[in-house]
Amino acid sequence: MERLQKVIARAGIASRRKAEDLIKEGRVKVNGKVVTELGVKVSSNDKVEVNEIQIEKEEPVYFLLYKPRGVISSVNDEKGRKVVTDFFPLLKERIFPVGRLDYDTSGLLLLTNDGEFANLLMHPSNEIEKVYVAKTKGIPLKENLRKLEKGIRLEDGKTAPAKVKMLSGDKKKETAIVEITIHEGRNRQVRRMFEAIGHDVLKLKREQYGFLTLHGLKAGEARELTHHEVKLLRASALQVSKKNS
Repeated sequence: MERLQKVIARAGIASRRKAEDLIKEGRVKVNGKVVTELGVKVSSNDKVEVNEIQIEKEEPVYFLLYKPRGVISSVNDEKGRKVVTDFFPLLKERIFPVGRLDYDTSGLLLLTNDGEFANLLMHPSNEIEKVYVAKTKGIPLKENLRKLEKGIRLEDGKTAPAKVKMLSGDKKKETAIVEITIHEGRNRQVRRMFEAIGHDVLKLKREQYGFLTLHGLKAGEARELTHHEVKLLRASALQVSKKNS
């Protein structure tokens, strides 16, 4: 038996808090009866409806994908472009990406059908570190990299402090390879941060998400997360969230 709001969140319909609102608003039915109390628990045999539509209760699954460039971080695309779920043609569960990577960005992306887990990882207060490697046009000066470390002002506000490491510079080609670690998830954030110091990003790859890496995977390959990895991710997100509250 699980709490009703948790079952709704796991189905990917809404966060647990939003699911609680749906229940209180009388928009949820269990076995044909409207439920407005938050303490209700349901089993896998109960029929749960949200806004008159029955939810499908699947066993939660968790995957790590090495997303190639030129792939949309979505479950479908109106222009017919390749999407991340295309790499799981035989999977019966309806998975979706946790956050996103830009079309031109490659690297580590998590996918799941557990809405509660996804919302937990994506919440801004949980500060899970993400490590990117960027190839930049031009070689950034040390003082400009320090600006990124301290936080730089973008059109949607100042970024949080970052960790930045120059890996290499090619004076002939006028390019550099820079590693940057952030914990925010704004749209095109890393690219915009480098643009703010005068350097376009030519290539971008997410190498790490928390303690997870791309070790052993080639572009387009995926693996299922272990139970231990899922437990550690959830615990680390909750720990940071508790520290910040």
